[in-house]
Amino acid sequence: MANKLLNTAKTAKKDEFYTQLSDIENELRHYRPHFKGKTVLCNCDDPRVSNFFKYFALNFEILGLKRLIATCYKNNEPDLFSMNTCEQAVYIIYEGDKNGNKVPDPSEMEVLPLKGDGDFRSEECIELLKQADIVCTNPPFSLFREYVAQLIKYDKKFIIIGHQNALKYKEVFPLIQENKMWLGYGFAGGAAHFISNYEDVATAGDHKSGMIRVSGVVWYTNLEIQKRHEELILYKKFNPSDYPKYDNFDAINVDKTTDIPCDYDGVMGVPITFMYKYCPEQFEIVGVFNHGCDNKYDLAKPILNGKELYTRIAIRKKQ
Repeated sequence: MANKLLNTAKTAKKDEFYTQLSDIENELRHYRPHFKGKTVLCNCDDPRVSNFFKYFALNFEILGLKRLIATCYKNNEPDLFSMNTCEQAVYIIYEGDKNGNKVPDPSEMEVLPLKGDGDFRSEECIELLKQADIVCTNPPFSLFREYVAQLIKYDKKFIIIGHQNALKYKEVFPLIQENKMWLGYGFAGGAAHFISNYEDVATAGDHKSGMIRVSGVVWYTNLEIQKRHEELILYKKFNPSDYPKYDNFDAINVDKTTDIPCDYDGVMGVPITFMYKYCPEQFEIVGVFNHGCDNKYDLAKPILNGKELYTRIAIRKKQ
């Protein structure tokens, strides 16, 4: 199933999903102007295996970074790649090329011990977070709610990976609704392959050795990007037969984002994938048809002609 691995991660605390360098490059190329003169923190990243750390270290001068910080979580179990244990939690500081080699050199990196286990919620890791301008990582799937809450609490800019179903979390949806957080450019085909030693249980094809395929993964950010302000071209006309109302709410159902009618001004229920195309100048998000978000449009799943549908985002066109 598309998100079976992520659901398993939340319950079993299996969080070793390593992002491919190519996926990081494809997304972060859209954010380059944001990095100049900034301190970047990768606070869920062992630099020995993290492609986030590798990306920023290799592109330190190109991006014009001020400083790169990464934290290593203490791990008494063999890690995924080297089969060595990380018995001491550390943080690493890199401030760019100093010996003229034009490439990152371990001798240029300051490795400092942490007193605790390197958990992003620890006091010493929070102190590192306070120093950062932008946080960029693939946080633990099982702790996504807590991770986002911490970023918001400390008013940090971020680019992180999560599942699209996190949109409907009661801790996350209000941030989406209030335009404090939105989707980035995304993964090709709405799915990603993560380097992992977990069994790949995805039912879709395109399996790769040593990786798992996860559908519905997205990039979340609060950095401005051009994509966020590109309006949808609407061409469909409203008629009651093509756009029936729900049994349990005064809103019409729209099965596909491309089918949003151009001449309807009331509330519409659209699939969660609409958020890939959401433009705040064009639409208002008024709620979600799903339990847990504490607003007046927070209902049970929408019912249409007696049939329960998947989660719908409630939207209205702006005048």
